[in-house]
This record gives sequence, C-alpha cells and structure tokens, in this order.
Amino acid sequence: MGGAVTVGVIEDHPLYREALARVLYEAEDVRLGAVADSVGRFAASGQPADSVVVLDLKLRGLADVGAVRQLVGMGYRVLVLSAYAGRDEVLSAIAAGAHGYLTKDADGEEILAAVQDVAAGGSHVSPVLASFVLDAQRAGSRLDLSEREREVLSLVAAGERDQDIAEAMHISVRTVRSYLDRIRDKTGRRRRPELTRLAIEQGIASPGGREA
Repeated sequence: MGGAVTVGVIEDHPLYREALARVLYEAEDVRLGAVADSVGRFAASGQPADSVVVLDLKLRGLADVGAVRQLVGMGYRVLVLSAYAGRDEVLSAIAAGAHGYLTKDADGEEILAAVQDVAAGGSHVSPVLASFVLDAQRAGSRLDLSEREREVLSLVAAGERDQDIAEAMHISVRTVRSYLDRIRDKTGRRRRPELTRLAIEQGIASPGGREA
C-alpha cells in the first residue's frame, strides 16, 4: 500500500492520548489525524473516511459497541485499544465492525503493526484475544441455521431493529420475530447481545465486521 496511512485517536485519558499520538506522529508511513477525547469531537474534525481510528472503548458519552458502530458507519476502520480485554468486550466490538483489538499493554511496535494491517483492509487481534474469536467460531460450527435465519442474525449483529430487518428482507415484523424465536430455541441465546456473539460464533460477523 503506497503513501502514508492517516490515523486518528479517540482516547479520554490525557497522558495515554498524548503518548499514543506521539508514537503515531513519529512513525514512518503514518500521518497523524484528529486526536480527540470523544467520538463527537472526533466526528467534527473532518478526518477522511476509510482512514484508521484507534479507539478506547470506555469513553464519556458514546462508548463501547455504540462508539464502534458509529465510527464504522461513518466509513472508518476501527482499531480498538482498550484496558478491557474480556471475552464479551472483544467479541462485541468485533461484531460491531472493529477491524482489530489490542489491549493497552501492547507496545508501540505492535500498535503500529496493527494499524498497518487494518489500513490494508485486514484485521489484527492480539494472540491472547484471538483465542476468544477462534473458540467462539468453533463452538458455533455445531449449530444448524437456515440461510434466512443467518440473514436475520447478521442484521441483528449489525444493530438493526426488528422493523429494520423486516424492511431489509421484505417480510413482516411478525415473520422476523418468528425467525428470532427459532434461532433462540436452537441456540438457547435469548438477549440481543448474546445473539450478536452468536453471529461471530457462526462466522456471520467476522473480525472485519462483515458477513463471512
């Protein structure tokens, strides 16, 4: 990939934000973009779409999966860099469209490597955290979902409401709920966050946030 990669930062801890910005600023083939303490302030910066955003999950205001989903919807490639590394955080962020996930004990070299992978259209998850995704996908391979059930599940993972799913699939809301009931009966997953994780386990929501 030619040219410098534009990389923005959204991090609300001042010292860590400054240190991360310095690492990016001093790196070859990286152009430091907007640096902000919230998604709202970053969005107002005008950083071009299809560039990379290094995102802390625990922010004031819009945070966690909502922050990932909004940035992905704006066309950014999101690399999560968080102090939180639980299975639920990792899988939910990836299902929301994050292209990568690192913990804050990652050094500058790993962060820059992840930035380049994400900028090139790939994904980058630290080896320890990648085991969550692999284990989830292996567990999900045992389930037998129909194509229509998989389509419903993919839209749930994308954050769509029942009405939105009905419109996208040209079916009634009642039929959508019938599909969801069948998925829940087959899997034992009841709540929407659980169904989102199921989408990862079935390979429907991949590390790039797209259907596999």
